[in-house]
Amino acid sequence: MHLAGVTKSFGDRTLLDDVSLRVSSGQRLCLVGRNGVGKTTLLRIIAGELAPDDGEVGIPRGWRVALHDQRPPRADGRQLGGYVAELLGDVETLEARLGELEQAMANGDHSDATMHAYSTTQAEFDQVGGYTWRVHVESVLRGLGFEAADMDRELSTFSGGELTRAALARTLSANPDVLLLDEPTNHLDLKNLEWLEQELAEFKGAVLLVSHDRWFLEAVATGVVELGRGRARSYNMKYSAYRKERILEETQAIEQYDRQQEEIERLERFISRFGAGTRSKQAKSLGKKLGKIERVDMPQREVQLKFGFPKTLKPSRDVLEVKDLTLTAGDRTLFENGSFVLERGKRMAVIGPNGAGKTSLIEALIGERRPASGTIKLGYNAEYAYFSQHADDLPANATVLEAMSAGSPLGTTDCRTLLGRFMFPGSEVEKKVDVLSGGERRRLLLAKMVATGANVLILDEPTNHLDVEACEALEAALDAYDGAVLMISHDRALIDAIADETLSIENGTLVRRDGDYEDFLTATDGGVREKTVKKTNAPAAASKKPKGPTKLTPEQQRVRELEAEVAAKEDTIAALEGELSDASVRADHQLFVQTAKAHSQRQEELKQLMKAWESAELAAAGSVSG
Repeated sequence: MHLAGVTKSFGDRTLLDDVSLRVSSGQRLCLVGRNGVGKTTLLRIIAGELAPDDGEVGIPRGWRVALHDQRPPRADGRQLGGYVAELLGDVETLEARLGELEQAMANGDHSDATMHAYSTTQAEFDQVGGYTWRVHVESVLRGLGFEAADMDRELSTFSGGELTRAALARTLSANPDVLLLDEPTNHLDLKNLEWLEQELAEFKGAVLLVSHDRWFLEAVATGVVELGRGRARSYNMKYSAYRKERILEETQAIEQYDRQQEEIERLERFISRFGAGTRSKQAKSLGKKLGKIERVDMPQREVQLKFGFPKTLKPSRDVLEVKDLTLTAGDRTLFENGSFVLERGKRMAVIGPNGAGKTSLIEALIGERRPASGTIKLGYNAEYAYFSQHADDLPANATVLEAMSAGSPLGTTDCRTLLGRFMFPGSEVEKKVDVLSGGERRRLLLAKMVATGANVLILDEPTNHLDVEACEALEAALDAYDGAVLMISHDRALIDAIADETLSIENGTLVRRDGDYEDFLTATDGGVREKTVKKTNAPAAASKKPKGPTKLTPEQQRVRELEAEVAAKEDTIAALEGELSDASVRADHQLFVQTAKAHSQRQEELKQLMKAWESAELAAAGSVSG
């Protein structure tokens, strides 16, 4: 499949400008870029739902394309099983027709017409999965959290989140040649996410996906396509390698621009000083050289979301205490006799499958749901702010500034300043709430939460509809926040970075554990799960410690010393990369250039250290064998 010169405009705004791309079977490419750059639009063009203004979309003959784009199905009279199998076409008719033809051949009909009909029908049937299509559909539904009994239920009996998962099941069950996925991880619990990662890893066709889940991108994507300013750039590498590559590219672009500016200024000074003197001939020659220089454009920096929470009022040690809590939904008990304490400054992640009662627990904590039994006590001086997973509690007819000011202790000027930090600059604050995108609504709700100055944050899926950069900004802000956090999230990168304890809903009760998300996985997998994220790229030998008091040779001692230097240098480089991605550093041109040059220098020093380490390893091996 390929795109060549695809262009798409809406009004006077050009969203896609000469986008070209090629995706082959077996490739899994993730589309990345800020909210609003055209990722969803590009997927819909490939799927044929939108026509490009110019350019070509080439789909090989016979290839089938399926798009999942977050729009849940209409809750009409269709049953789940039938809806999910819709993209397979009239598969049951094909199956029945094959049976009829096989019976005819068994009865002695071997005419050319019958044999041709059988061959054609068999090919069509195989393309949609053949005799395993029912098994595949049921497998996909189970993987996404549905039960066998759900197959015959009408769509109108499912919740909005379940319908979104049903739409994803429909796309995956289609067994297409090109699979287009727009935010497929929304409304999936952690178990469903791991199943989807495995399903996509085994998928034989081409995949183009959009997601804000950084762990999902790293696990699934074999390459990256970056959309920005209407253009597309491809990177044949994993997502984490792409992020490092982009930092390096930006650093090199700024260095190249600065070197050229220094050279231009030097030439201009010489020409100005000696243009009319004894060295005028040289100055004239340099003037020609100056005129031939192909000017490097000044690197453009994206406006970055960066914010922090204000210093909070110190509460009592226990900011939230829950005792013997039982919650029900209709005649179903979600969990019973659950108890836990959230302490000042602690960050607790609430974990559990869809439908277990995570949001119901939060609703009970903030007084929006009455528990069947038990007590909930807020600590002394503890003030909470609630961030809902639904962005529909904003006044639709109000402007952004009016919505921000409503109930806020801040004055108009301070509200404008805070909104600017959340990427609502200038006249953007006069936009009506009802025209905001999902990501813009989330940013407005984040701004309102920051303005409260609360010392307890209760968050329900805070990263939904945020792009990757916004997720990382939220992660950094929560990491620096001095209050307590209780959050529900399916963003495993956010949980792993923020949580220092978990509260899981297991077998109808609440289980609190110390430790981060990886510790939770280890505990619930019986201690056999490997760590998901490697913390360092230091040589493997650096992690090996000698057993007992074995005396090291001078060569081995040198290896140990170099290993320590390598680890220290990598820590320095990681810190510099963090600074380079910091919006405040990027906004200060001189500081960014200094940091970029330091980063390049440390990279070169690391390269030399690694060469020395490899030589020392060889020498140490020789001393032992000698």
